[in-house]
Amino acid sequence: MLVLSRKQKQEIHIGQDIKVTVLGIRGGVVKLGIEAPSDVHILRGELPSWYEAGSKHELEVSLT
Repeated sequence: MLVLSRKQKQEIHIGQDIKVTVLGIRGGVVKLGIEAPSDVHILRGELPSWYEAGSKHELEVSLT
């Protein structure tokens, strides 16, 4: 696992197509912005088992 430290408004680039930006930090909570191609699935850590099990309808998110 690669561990990086970033401050607010700093970015991390993953490959050529993905950019993660630290939008805010408040009370131990980090707000991230993720720019990625529409074919890249982005899930919160607690969702993969739910998503893979197919117990719910596919999650749709509008990214702007």
